[in-house]
Amino acid sequence: MRIALGSDMKNELTDALERILRERGHEPELFGALDPNADDAWPSVGRAVGEAVADRHCTQGIVCCWTGTGVSIAANKVSGIRAALCTDAATAEGARVWNDANVLALSLRSTSIPVAEEIVDAWFRGTPTDDPRYRAMIETIAAED
Repeated sequence: MRIALGSDMKNELTDALERILRERGHEPELFGALDPNADDAWPSVGRAVGEAVADRHCTQGIVCCWTGTGVSIAANKVSGIRAALCTDAATAEGARVWNDANVLALSLRSTSIPVAEEIVDAWFRGTPTDDPRYRAMIETIAAED
């Protein structure tokens, strides 16, 4: 699966995320500070990753900034994107299952590499529910784009 991976700064966590994705058989496409030719401002990173996912160039996205909040806000401005800021595996899996989230946002400040690995595994383990009640809620959000 092609995964958009973007951050406003490159560090040990972003290096680990790229490695984790490759180890899981995914193909990361790099954005922001991870691509030497790209704009690394967090609004640009969030938007670029969101657009790559919304345009179906990438199946899912992962965005990072110091708190994870800025890139999640920027990604959510893109029609069709449901970015979720996750701090643990249960939240990540729930975001995929109940919200059909398609962009994972992480904090560079507070996410350790072992926790990031747990979060990424839970994110990809989560499968959007077929429950009609949750699907209706997701459709409501999609209609507001």
